[in-house]
Amino acid sequence: MSKLANSTKYMRHGSAIVKGTIESGRFVIPYRIYEHDGPHIICLNGVQQSMAMWHTLVMRYAPHYRVVLFDFPNQGKGKVTSGPIFVTLDEQVEILREVMKATGINKNVTICSASWGGIIAMAFASQYHNEVKQLCLASLGTKANDAMVKTIQKGFQIDPQNRQKMADILIESFGQNLPENVKNKIVSQFHSMSEENLRAFYEHGLFVVSTKKLGDLINLPSIKVKTFLIYGENDTIIDLEDVKFLSSQIPNSEVRVVKGAGHFLHMEQECIFDIYEDILPIPPR
Repeated sequence: MSKLANSTKYMRHGSAIVKGTIESGRFVIPYRIYEHDGPHIICLNGVQQSMAMWHTLVMRYAPHYRVVLFDFPNQGKGKVTSGPIFVTLDEQVEILREVMKATGINKNVTICSASWGGIIAMAFASQYHNEVKQLCLASLGTKANDAMVKTIQKGFQIDPQNRQKMADILIESFGQNLPENVKNKIVSQFHSMSEENLRAFYEHGLFVVSTKKLGDLINLPSIKVKTFLIYGENDTIIDLEDVKFLSSQIPNSEVRVVKGAGHFLHMEQECIFDIYEDILPIPPR
């Protein structure tokens, strides 16, 4: 059973924004709602990313859609209050369901995700067929390619206290296309990361390396909603052929390729959202 806590509402640029936390079992989940009468969007972060990664989406869509952001445990200010620091995929799916219920998400919602967030979105859609209208999944494949495995293995070899080196490896491996200010934020994030979040980051890396097939985790053919797989042509840790294979496993899906973009699609170029125009149309002024 989940409950809202510390909820506050304020106005910014003429728009109402609600922020607070949800207490659900052994987790505390911070959230933010950009209120609007339009269709609903809920965004799922990648690993060790936070609500801040969706800034460009919010700037474009909050004036026309009701947008909900939140941090899973071990992201941003999301917390594990008891039990193991590792949060299973099943737990993440149930966290998403509780957030949707607690924040008033309707069944006409589009789930937008980045990287690992797409795994959660697909697992949710495979179980709760009538709870979502469509999926828009960026930077997602079925398995870790060789470059991703090597990056994770390099991370395991670094002294846990050398946060600068961790950030450098991540940026060098798949963050080359990021603007300098975003690279600096990643470095700051690693320097300020708690020991608990760092341990969760390592454990997630072990899980990714040990998972051989996405189909062993999720019943992909059971995903019935329209699914868009957004791929940056310069993504070094996701292979286009693997994305196409993933699309072949989901009955109603298609692949969109973004020229000149890497793994961190939404954080690299605001114009990337142009490819979403027919997925999430903006009403004419």
